[in-house]
Amino acid sequence: MATKNYSKKLREHLEQEHKITPVSTYLKEIVYGGTDGIVTTFAVVGGFAGAQSTVSSFPILVVLLFGLANLFADGTSMGLSNFLSLRSEQDVYNAERKKELYEIKTHPKAEEEETIEILMDRGFSKKQAEQITKIYATNEKYWTDFMMNYELELPNPTKENPYLTGLVTFSSFIAFGFIPLIPYVFLRGVPLFTLSAGFTSLALLLLGSLRWKVTKESPFRSIGEILFLGGVSASIAYLVGTFFRT
Repeated sequence: MATKNYSKKLREHLEQEHKITPVSTYLKEIVYGGTDGIVTTFAVVGGFAGAQSTVSSFPILVVLLFGLANLFADGTSMGLSNFLSLRSEQDVYNAERKKELYEIKTHPKAEEEETIEILMDRGFSKKQAEQITKIYATNEKYWTDFMMNYELELPNPTKENPYLTGLVTFSSFIAFGFIPLIPYVFLRGVPLFTLSAGFTSLALLLLGSLRWKVTKESPFRSIGEILFLGGVSASIAYLVGTFFRT
């Protein structure tokens, strides 16, 4: 959030009361990448466990090979996809904003009528809407932003950094997605799949707790949704693996 032109009092309010942090700013990417990383990595583990009788004599090596390959390939793909998606969204927004600004400059009366209609639709009287529109007309930049938001209903993605967005998605995918593989990397002679399932639940719990800490929503919703959806996905992966048993 840009605050460099704000007064000291307003900056302090934003920092102390709203507590905007890098984690809250990129929570969507962290949850998106982390959940997908956990589920897709455990899908490999669960798939092999479900088809246990057909695995070669080196199951640990096979699981690690496919698990790590999936982890970095899918993590890279998700990071790049998020980067390209945001860049494309920004290109669309900028193109539409240029059109809207052109209309304001060349057809101000028509835009004024549209603005009055939008404001009245949101509860202002006609007189109030006309007064607000006259004020907006003195600031073309803000007027354009208003029309983008309320006429075209396009959120402004231009303040988001596509490089950081892609990097956070990739990093979250790798960090959380590695957790289900920890037993296969560091432990031997124990029920690895059972431990992996436990680590997967722990990873989902950590991710849900992070979501709860940032959003301050109900812990049942913040943590429960992630645990439930992740658990369903992991169970499906194991079930599909059982179809390949011999």
